[in-house]
Amino acid sequence: MGKPEQTFRSGTICASVWDNEVERDGEVRAFKSISFDRRYKDKDGEWQSTNSLRVSDIPRAIMVLGKAFEHLSLR
Repeated sequence: MGKPEQTFRSGTICASVWDNEVERDGEVRAFKSISFDRRYKDKDGEWQSTNSLRVSDIPRAIMVLGKAFEHLSLR
């Protein structure tokens, strides 16, 4: 898996913009997607990722997803 085109972070919340291609009927089509995650430390102190949010994470999630949308819209 390659690197994302752009990543937006606020604290432990992250949204990344990805370039994708799919071949359908012999034609290659390009599209963008956004992945989203929240980082946290588990009981052993190891960093993990999840796509579930706590209520207090919602404002940061809105902000990073908005930045990702802005990045895609202004291209």
